Amino acid sequence: MRATTFDVVIVGGGLAGLSLACALRDTRLRIALVESRAPARPGGWDARVYAISPANAAFLQAIGTWKHLDAERIARIDAMKIVGDAGARLDFSAYETGVAELGWILESSLMACELWESVKRQSNLALLCPAMPGALEMREDAARLTLQDGRTISGKLLVGADGRDSWVRQSAGLQASDTHYGEMGLVANFACERPHRGIARQWFRDDGVLAWLPLPGNRVSIVWSTPDAHARALLALPEDGLCARVAAAGYHELGAFAQITPPAAFPLRLMRVPRTVAPRLALVGDAAHGIHPLTGHGINLGFQDARALADLLAATPAWQDIGEERLLRRYQRARREETVLMQTATHTLRRLFRENMPGLVPLRNIGLNVTNGLPVIKNLLVRYALGAF
Repeated sequence: MRATTFDVVIVGGGLAGLSLACALRDTRLRIALVESRAPARPGGWDARVYAISPANAAFLQAIGTWKHLDAERIARIDAMKIVGDAGARLDFSAYETGVAELGWILESSLMACELWESVKRQSNLALLCPAMPGALEMREDAARLTLQDGRTISGKLLVGADGRDSWVRQSAGLQASDTHYGEMGLVANFACERPHRGIARQWFRDDGVLAWLPLPGNRVSIVWSTPDAHARALLALPEDGLCARVAAAGYHELGAFAQITPPAAFPLRLMRVPRTVAPRLALVGDAAHGIHPLTGHGINLGFQDARALADLLAATPAWQDIGEERLLRRYQRARREETVLMQTATHTLRRLFRENMPGLVPLRNIGLNVTNGLPVIKNLLVRYALGAF
């Protein structure tokens, strides 16, 4: 069967894959996007939210998405408060750092639906949905993809943007190593009695890491990274019991809580992918890496993957083969440092506050307090995060 040919075939219509497609809209490249189903908005608030850094807000602005997002669904982060398990504190402030904001909190589906509407209007893109990959053949001159419905497409470059359990990565034989934490990330949204004032709060507790992320109005979204047994116990609580537990875990800083969305939980694991490119293949987003959610930077890495790969492809002259591994290694090198840094930092922090070796508790809390007392170091940390992630 003759294949329909493209320059770039993207498998996966999540945030990373969609943003890559949008970033290529003004190029000469012919693009196909393969996705099983279109994103949809929930009836109320989406329990899955992301902390978006200023660098990635700028990326979304550059590809034409940010200005179309509903501003009433976006909350600005003006400050961050981090509390250790023995009372130590580390505070970050946009005002003290000399920036307008530290970032924004917004719903995953809000971004996904707007990106989806953009690619639907994109003149150099064929949107194949519903569609699922069935077989992959890596040829010398193209990657040939057979869909489950029998259609065949080929591209000079195949991009795997299909999540942590990436079909593309597995079919291409690229290895991934998983470290299972034995923890789950419990998420839910709540209305709170007192205003959060744009402050993102995080507690390192004996039972895990709890984050309260500001939503518009007197609302917060929580992420509680906690051992499996405790997560299941939280999920089993009645609504008023969970509200009381979450409010108490944050020392009632925002008063009483009322549940907006039912809780959900997902397993946590660190995933390292030594090679994110191969001849005619590149991985982006969760297909290329997985980190602990305690810093909230997962999708920021994915957006920067999309930006870096789009910049590389857009700058490649027409005579050069965009599927050459030598070219794609430039993308891999460009993304390796930031990815390894975030994986190492989140993994180390998680171990530091989950281990109970003698002397470790006071040491880790002293570290927070010392850092909190050094404004120059704090500002450097914040400014690095603002620009890099």
